[in-house]
Amino acid sequence: MNLIVAVDSNWGIGKNNKLLVSIPSDMKFFREATGGKVVAMGRRTLESFPNGLPLKNRTNIVLTRDFSYKADGAVIVHTVEEMLEELKKYKEEDIFVIGGESVYREMLPYCSKAYITKIDHEFDADTFFPNLDEMDEWEMVYESEEQTCFDLEFTFTTYEKR
Repeated sequence: MNLIVAVDSNWGIGKNNKLLVSIPSDMKFFREATGGKVVAMGRRTLESFPNGLPLKNRTNIVLTRDFSYKADGAVIVHTVEEMLEELKKYKEEDIFVIGGESVYREMLPYCSKAYITKIDHEFDADTFFPNLDEMDEWEMVYESEEQTCFDLEFTFTTYEKR
């Protein structure tokens, strides 16, 4: 199973249920990586999308504790165990965990690859991703050349579980 996320220099990922920044080439990478695949997320992540609608051309699986929650075009699950059971229906390499913070933390132990866009800037964030550089079981296996969007420098990285 994979995960995909953009982080700032403090591993911040969002503020007030919004991304910290929108970088067109990062959005393009996300679309290309997850298109036609399975995206696993929490309810607030789904609600942060345009009109709160599931992502097109993907199987959307949403974790929420709210048993009355409905979302057209999404599979709703209520526990991590239910999420894992649902994900067994798909190839591991086709699954991408896409947030938010609590879902990343709960699903990280089940992931073997992480696609991290690292933005060399400190934003005012209220949600964070675990710092993989401080975790012995994760190793960076790829880092792109530094890229720039407006005044932001960033790199695409890939981590694999050892």
